[in-house]
Parts: sequence; C-alpha cells; structure tokens
Amino acid sequence: MKYVRLGSSSLEVSRICLGSMTWGLQNNQQDANEQLDYAQTQGINFLDTAELYAVPPSEDTYGKTETIIGNWLKANPSRRKEIVLASKIAGPGLSYIRDNSEINSKTIVEAVEASLKRLQTDYIDLYQLHWPNYTSPHFGKHWPNNIHYTSFNAEQQTEKMLDILQGLSHCMAAGKIRHCGLSNDTPWGINQYLRLSEQHNLPRMVSIQNEFSLLHTKDWPYLIENCVHEDIAYLPWSPLATGLLTGKYLNGNIPKGSRWTFMQRNGLFRDTPNTHKAVQAFVDLAKQHNLTPASLALGWVDQVNGVTSTIIGATSMKQLKENIHAFKAPLSEEIIKDIGQILQQHPSPF
Repeated sequence: MKYVRLGSSSLEVSRICLGSMTWGLQNNQQDANEQLDYAQTQGINFLDTAELYAVPPSEDTYGKTETIIGNWLKANPSRRKEIVLASKIAGPGLSYIRDNSEINSKTIVEAVEASLKRLQTDYIDLYQLHWPNYTSPHFGKHWPNNIHYTSFNAEQQTEKMLDILQGLSHCMAAGKIRHCGLSNDTPWGINQYLRLSEQHNLPRMVSIQNEFSLLHTKDWPYLIENCVHEDIAYLPWSPLATGLLTGKYLNGNIPKGSRWTFMQRNGLFRDTPNTHKAVQAFVDLAKQHNLTPASLALGWVDQVNGVTSTIIGATSMKQLKENIHAFKAPLSEEIIKDIGQILQQHPSPF
C-alpha cells in the first residue's frame, strides 16, 4: 500500500480510503466489521464516514454508520491509533438534522460532540463540511447559464465561513478534531476558506472530497489544479459512479440489493442513454485489456495527477477485494490513451 500526506496536514493516509455509507442499511455490523478488518490487513488506514449516513439518508438511518464504526472501535481499542478517521457535518436541507439549520460555529460544536459519542472516540482526525450552506453545484444539478452568480451574496457567505472556521478552531483547541476539510465545494469555496484562515489565524482546510469518476470529470483540471497548488488533498468519492461503471446496470438491469433498488433511478444516478453509451464503451475497453470494468475505472482515477486518496465502498467482501485489487498495478499508457479517446467521445455525461 502506498501512503501520501493529507494536504498540508501531518497525516499520512493510504491511497485508498474506505467509505462506509452503506453500513446501517445495506450492510450490518458484522459486514462492517469484516470490511474494516480486511481493509486493515491490506494497509488501508483511512476511513471516511458522516453523521448523515447510512445512505440514502433518512431519519431512521441517521447516525447509524458512525454507531457501527464506534462499536468496532470499542471492540478493538488498540486500532484507534492506527486509523485516520474522517467524518462530516451535514449541511442544511434535512429537517431531522438540527431542524434544517445551516452549518455554523454552534452546530459544529453540537455535531462534533454527537459524532464523538456515536464513534466512541475522543477525537476525529479529519472533520469535513459535507456540503456548503450556499447552493452546492454537486450532484449534477447545475448546467451552464443555469446559475446566476449576481444573486449570490458573497459577503454574507464569507461572514458565515468565518464563523464556521471559528467553530472548527474551538473544537481543535479542545482536542476533539485534528484537522478540517471540505466536501462538495467549489474553487471559490476553497479559496475563501484559505484566505480567511490566513487573515484570522484560523485552521486551514487540508482536503476536499468531491464526486469524480470517468462519468463525472468536472473537477478536472481546474478544481484539482487549485488543490495541487494550494496543497489541498483531493479525495474523489463515487469513483465507480454509484456502481454504473461496473456495467451492472446496463441493458436495464437492476441487481437485487444494489444501490438502485434503494433510490430513484433518475436524478442522482442520471439514468440516461448518454450515460449508458459511455459505460458500455468503458466496459468494452476493459474486456479488450482483460480487466474488470471496476479495475479500469478505479485505476484511472488513481492515476489522475492531483488525486490524493480514492474513496471506495462495497456491499460485499467480493466487491471490496476486487476494488482494492484495482490499485495494485498502474494502467498501461495504452489503456490510458484509449480511455482518453472515450472521454472525448463521451465527455462527462453527468
């Protein structure tokens, strides 16, 4: 396993980050224990979760994933120091989480305390803002000429960002979080936080996790370039595009127990003809090179310059083992070139 520094922090993390959002709905405690144990044997020391999980989010599953991780940590206390544990505070939009309130210094303190209790630990290594208070461009909801920047009150949002940094600073001074990061944010968001941190001597954002895959390349190259030059760790989530890139949803298939059986197929997962055409092209290319589609997709993300650690998830041990194996050897220059040609033919279908 290769290890890299997490942005400007002092933390060394594995190139693979184990995601956990299915634990508590599609996976139970025993499943999670098995995944955690196996991941550690493979050298994975980076674990990502969130107060929002399990997914799809609901009041019934809120906090269940952190609770499952906490049970594992309690049963394996010596392993806590071996894990770089990341969690996230939910932004506005869900009535059952702090009455739909925005992220601010007060809610950060409340959320950190609640997460620590569920996780059964004294500290969180990386605490992230799951999405910004202002409308986030993630989940493919926005298209050119569909956003009106002039209606965005940048000064007001900047004041809120300063308050957020002050809340994070309070938690860091108390030893409850070690570092802070972003999720589903923009270059503007990154740079505003960096500027405020420098001006007011407040904690510096060390990472950002955004959606990134062969089907969703919108952070490449501009946001990723921003991360490289500002020493911000870039952490792709959904590198298999919610399983689409494995090819399992081709030809109208919806395997029993898969993500698409738990969520609407439209919207988040962009169940469109263009998407499926792109997936078919990548699946065919993988077969040509005797690779699994997952190995092709994950291998490509891992080799994108600027990617720090790729967040993977699985609902079965078979999937987890296959996903981890995809990082064992780099893709050849020939395969990378072939992928580039497909990307030109099917640019970021969602």
